[in-house]
Amino acid sequence: MVIVRTMEQLREALGPMRASGDRIAFVPTMGNLHPGHMALVEEARRQGDRVVVSLFVNPAQFGPEEDYDAYPRTWEADRERLLAAGVDVLLAPTVEAVYPDGVGAVTVMVDEVTEGLCAATRPGFFTGVATVVTKLLCAVQPDVAVFGRKDYQQLVTIRRLVRNLHLPVAVEGAPIVREADGLAVSSRNNYLDAAQRRTAAGLYRALQEAIRSGDSPDAVAAAAHRQITANGLEPEYAEVRRGGDLAAVTDLNGPRVLLAAAHVGGTRLIDNLEFGPEAGDG
Repeated sequence: MVIVRTMEQLREALGPMRASGDRIAFVPTMGNLHPGHMALVEEARRQGDRVVVSLFVNPAQFGPEEDYDAYPRTWEADRERLLAAGVDVLLAPTVEAVYPDGVGAVTVMVDEVTEGLCAATRPGFFTGVATVVTKLLCAVQPDVAVFGRKDYQQLVTIRRLVRNLHLPVAVEGAPIVREADGLAVSSRNNYLDAAQRRTAAGLYRALQEAIRSGDSPDAVAAAAHRQITANGLEPEYAEVRRGGDLAAVTDLNGPRVLLAAAHVGGTRLIDNLEFGPEAGDG
């Protein structure tokens, strides 16, 4: 595994691979890797001949109430996991390498799909995500990039920016990886104590019950709020949108996704459940 710190080193590492006609698959991460991340790496291995993974904690997507400096950085463990997984190139750039003229000098904004849901309580988050993903895709120039479906609004945002910026990369959405009790794997699960961890599993159960309890988007969302509360979590939002593009819907006659955020103690969790005809194809 080649480790590179600058975009110039990245181009040098990828040059021979491109010359050989290798299909390059890319997985961007902020590190602190867990089984969900590694599932993305596995999918990238299936999608390409060579796999590039980035480890970069992006300051542009942290809000004023979120502590960028406190974000867990587990470099040694992450490097060993990626080496064992057969990753070809590990891109671990500095902030200066990604933002040569400073954070905020150039930004990428995506409209509509970045409104509401998680954006309501995390202003600026999706602009930070869109900006760094655009920069990384331009630097790596992969044939395919793999993202998780747990961050559904993020996935839709990235697909829209790729389509509208005419970037020649296929965006693959990998299935959510769950623990045995249904809890979506997330770095934030590490913040939960034993009792909170048991409570957190109720979020997925709440979504499952909600889609069985309503015959309209509003009824499903209302049921989700009730079930999340009944399972001991504090709901932040629960909404039904159209699968694939997050458009507002008035019926359940098509691919739909129920998205929710909830709090357990001081930990914020997100999850979603795709349902209806052609669910998961978006």
